[in-house]
Formats: sequence, structure tokens, C-alpha cells
Amino acid sequence: MPANDPSDAKQHQLDDARVERDSGFLTTQQGVRVDHTDNSLRAGPRGPTLLEDFHAREKLTHFDHERIPERVVHARGAGAYGYFEPYDDSLAEYTAARFLTEPDTRTPVFVRFSTVAGSRGSADTVRDVRGFATKFYTAQGNYDLVGNNFPVFFIQDGIKFPDFVHAVKPEPHNEIPQAASAHDTLWDFVSLQPETLHAIMWLMSDRALPRSYRMMQGFGVHTFRLVNAEGVGTFVKFHWKPKLGVHSLLWEECQRISGADPDFNRRDLWNAIEAGEFPEWELGVQLVPEDKEFDFEFDLLDATKLIPEDLVPVRPVGKMVLDRNPDNFFAETEQVAFHTANVVPGIDFTNDPLLQARNFSYLDTQLIRLGGPNFAQIPVNRPLADVRNHQQDGYGQHRIPKGRVAYRENTLGAGCPALANEDVFEHYTQSVEGERIRRRSDTFKDHYTQPNLFWQSMTEVEGEHIVDAFAFELDKVESAEIKEGVIARLNMVDGQLAIRVALQLGMAPPGSSAPAGLVDPSSALSQLESEDLHVTDTIVTRTIAVIAADGVDVRGIENLREALTERGATVEILAPTAGKLHGGQGGSIDADRRLQTTASVLYDAVVVPCGPDAMEVLSDNGFAIHFVAEAYRHKKPIGAFGAGIKLLAKAGITAKVADDADVVTDAGVITTTAAEDTLPDDFVTAFADAVAHHRVWDRDTTSISA
Repeated sequence: MPANDPSDAKQHQLDDARVERDSGFLTTQQGVRVDHTDNSLRAGPRGPTLLEDFHAREKLTHFDHERIPERVVHARGAGAYGYFEPYDDSLAEYTAARFLTEPDTRTPVFVRFSTVAGSRGSADTVRDVRGFATKFYTAQGNYDLVGNNFPVFFIQDGIKFPDFVHAVKPEPHNEIPQAASAHDTLWDFVSLQPETLHAIMWLMSDRALPRSYRMMQGFGVHTFRLVNAEGVGTFVKFHWKPKLGVHSLLWEECQRISGADPDFNRRDLWNAIEAGEFPEWELGVQLVPEDKEFDFEFDLLDATKLIPEDLVPVRPVGKMVLDRNPDNFFAETEQVAFHTANVVPGIDFTNDPLLQARNFSYLDTQLIRLGGPNFAQIPVNRPLADVRNHQQDGYGQHRIPKGRVAYRENTLGAGCPALANEDVFEHYTQSVEGERIRRRSDTFKDHYTQPNLFWQSMTEVEGEHIVDAFAFELDKVESAEIKEGVIARLNMVDGQLAIRVALQLGMAPPGSSAPAGLVDPSSALSQLESEDLHVTDTIVTRTIAVIAADGVDVRGIENLREALTERGATVEILAPTAGKLHGGQGGSIDADRRLQTTASVLYDAVVVPCGPDAMEVLSDNGFAIHFVAEAYRHKKPIGAFGAGIKLLAKAGITAKVADDADVVTDAGVITTTAAEDTLPDDFVTAFADAVAHHRVWDRDTTSISA
């Protein structure tokens, strides 16, 4: 190779740029060694974070600027416009925020739902936390409730956020895996950081696999503070409860949907709004008087803890409806900028160290992501409230400020913009004292009781799913030491949980363990046990597949579709070929999709109609047989009438049938020998009831392969 070969020079450049991170000491970007990177500098163990903490600021700033221009987290999202209105003025004694206290006021909102770990090109149905961020365009200014579909987070102090996200993101040496937590670095982090365990329990549960954004709870995560007109504060936790109930996918479905329709949740939200089936949530609050702050066995400032609803019930205060899709994804959903520090009079912060860091980090993120300081002028971010200040120039300046004055105080501008003396934001007054230290409060040290509470609150089905999820994730981990570390942590949560996971992995069960706290279960934490989460179970917007072919019972399908559509469901006819299907007794009907281009995981239930000739075709069609068998194995309602019952047998489903055309319901399989115009109303009613219950959890599917 020639001495002056550019390739050689480039190689030297690359060699000089490489930094080994497997040795040496942790330093700042300036080369200053640090002795602590787990706690921000604060005034006392429970005091506010101090701005002079240059290490925390540098760490967060660098993290905020890692991606250009995609969001570092929450890159994959979907959004919609709508409105919020309070039920009454009962919160007026707690807050000066008028959008929460004036029932005649309808406040516009924009909501962005998202995954957290994956890039913009990842799939919707990965196992992940979901973002649930709401921008309220109030008359007092913009308020952002930046939440998740979990009520807790993985860390207690924001200085550790870059560490956690780096651990869960694709590993830096090979950029694998995308949008997945099943790999070594995440579980290495978990095994060494017990504060993660509560959120990890939620991540391994069905809560991480929502059926739809419209069927997903939302939480503000942090303890915030409401402040009334007299300056009196009340601690508050925010809750969103979906009108359609809380439902999830199965993990196997999620993996199949990622290939069949990676836009599954995004498409579902868009289609529902376009169809006029507007998603709705109820806003609820948990209120804790300030003199009750220390009445709990956990710290209200700890974002890894929730307030059990058995201790503090959720109080409904208003509803939110999403009724309009964006006109342009980039201009609105991609450019919307949320910030935990966007508050209005009547809502304030606490000294939660994770919240304190977020209040710094979000603004810094928007500066790099949206190209400068004027991102609030982008239409989707623009307040409805009047905006006047002395800030000027910069990238993306769309306003045209008039006049000579850009400072205060002044005489040339008549002293304007003037300072207001009413309806202003006043920071909550409280004393702050303490030593400048990097130490977490001792009240943050219990990392096992609430994970145990979550585990104890699960039904048998939900518990099985959690065990299977841990086994799936840890089976992807290559390091035996990391697996053993996680099992040891789980053993501190609950001994039986650890044993069940270890046995699936072929590992020796851990020794004797004593749970950190024996707690009473809370039904509010269980998707299946909580009646409050299913009071409105319905088939509205559920998608139902009808398997058909030439020779099908056209009138029977039409009667069924009309009856189910009247109840609010969406019915699609699937067939081996596209186009018109000719009926066995005359007439024709259009197939909506080919069986080969869709999958049972995209539907909530399946019906096989009558038609002897159609059944002859479908009984030899592998796609049709697999479709029905897979839906059955995923515990979805199955309906069949007339000759359609034969396809169930072909799929390995033993269905009970009454010869006299009566309707039979058995383990979520609804059958009748009737067909065409004689299709009983009882069949539709029984089938719709099964769909409204979503799954048939007690169905035995061990004999079915799909």
C-alpha cells in the first residue's frame, strides 16, 4: 500500500477516534472524573434539583441531542385532535386551572400516542411502554399532560434516564434489536437496578401489548400539585380511563401483526375517527392533602410508585373525545412538541427528581429536534392564548414583532407588554433547605413491595402471561450471569414468580426467599379483575371476519352483517379470491379481502357462514383452516351456522351442535344449524356478547395447532 494512501490515513483517523468503554474511569466530556452518576445534586434528600449540577446537565443535554431529527424516545407515534370538558366545578376548591373547573368550557386538545423504544420505522405492536401525551390549548395558555400507559416509571432520578434508554435501545455495536427489550443490555441494567422492577412487571404484563390506543389507560406518572386561588396546594395523580375498556393483544398476536400490519394501532385510531367512532377517555384524579404527604409506606415523590386506588380512589372529573385526524402527519403529529413544564395557573410541580429532570430535558430536546427556539410558533404547538413577549429572532421565526422595544422595563413601548396582576402563574410557595448532596432519600429505598403488589393482583391468566414474557425475554439474553441476576431480583419480588421463570429457562430454581412485603391484592391493577375497566364492554369498533367462498349463504351473511353493524362492529368478508362471490341460493356479495393477504390476528372474532359448496372449497384451503384454528387458539369468539360448522371440524375445533337449529354456546364457540333467512336472533345476540368480552380465557386450546 502506498505511504500516502488515503485509505491508510482514514484508517488512522478511525483508530484515533475509537474509545474503549470496557475500562477506565467515568468522566464528563471535559475529562473530569465523576464519583456518582445515580443521583442529581439537590437541596436535601427530598429537595429540588440544583441547576449547578453540571454533570447531570451535560449528561442530559448530550442524551437529548443524540438523534437528528427523530425523537430519541417516542419516535413512533400517532396523533389526533379533540376536546376536553369537565363534568362540574367541584375541582375549583383545589385548582385555579379553569379548564378543569368550568363545565361550560370545551378545551381543544391534541393527543399523541406512541411507543417508546423503537425508531419511526418500527412496528406498533412491540412489547413496550406507550406514550399518552395530551396538549390542552387552554385560555390560560398551553398545558401538557405528558404521560404513559403505565402509572410508574423505571427510574427514580432523571440523571439515570440516558442510562436506562441506552440499555433498552438497540445495542450500539450492532444496532440490534430494534424496538425490543429482549436483549442483554436492558436486562443487565435491570439486574443491577432494583428500582426498575415495578415498571418491569408492567412491561412484562399485558399492559405492554394494547389492543388499541383507544382501549388503553393513561397516567400522568408523577405526583403533581394542584394549587387553588388562595395558594393552597393538593397533591394529585392524573388518570385516563378509556370508554371502550382496557384490552390487550396476546404476545404471539403482536409478533404476527408486526409482519401482517406494522401500522396496526395507528391505522385503528385513524379508521375509528374517520368512521365517526370517536375515542373517549374519562379524566380522573387522586387527591392527597398536603398534611397527608407522609401517611403512606412509600414516598409520593417516587415515580416508581403508584398510589393504590384502595387507599385513594380515583375521582372522575371530566371527559376527552378525539374527533379529528390531522391533515398532515409531519406538520402536526411529528412536529408537536410536549413539555412537562408547560403548565398553567393552578397546576404546579413537586420535587420528584425524575420530574425535575424532565422539566429541563424536554425544552432542550425541542431546540435540537425542531431547529431552534421558535418551535412554539408551529401551528400544532401554537397556544390559543395571546402571546406577547420580548423574545425575538432565531431559526423558524414566523411572527413579525412590531415596534422598537425588545426589553423591559421601557418607556418607548409604553411599558408594554405589561406585567399582569391577575390570572398569572405563581409558583407554589414552600420552604427549601438542605445540604448540597448527591443522595437519594431513604424513603425511596423500597423496591420490592409494589412489584409484589402488582404480581399478587394479577389473575391466573395474567400471571401466566407475565411468567411467559419473562421467559421469552430472558431466553434471548446470552449472558448466564445476567439471567441469574434477574432471577435473583425476581426472587425478592416473589419466590414463586422466580421459580416459575427459572424452570421455563431450564435454570436451577432460586433458594428460599421472603417477599419484601405481604400485601393485599388490588383489583384495580388487573385488566381482567377490575370491573371499573370493563363497565362499558361493547362490540363497537370491533372487527369481525366472515370466511366465505363461491356458493356461500349470501342472505345469511347479509343478515348477520346488518345485525352486527347496527351494534357498531365492522364486518369484513374474506375469501380465497377477490371480487364477487356467487351465492349457493342465488345473489352475490363482494369479498373485502383475500384470505392470503390478511391474518386472523388482525380481527377480534370470526364467523363461518352456511353454504355447502363454499365449505367444499374452504375445507381444502389451508389459509382458511389456519385462519379459524389460529383465532380459536388465541381464544377469540368463533361463530358458525349451517354448513359452516364443518370448517370448524376441519380446523380441529370440536363444536357442540343442536340438531333443532337452537343456538349453542360452548367455550366461546357459537353455533346453529340454521341458515339464510332462518338465522336466529339469538345467534347474533350470543355472538355479540362473546365479542364484547374480548377473549374466552377458560378455553382449552392445547389440542389446536395453527
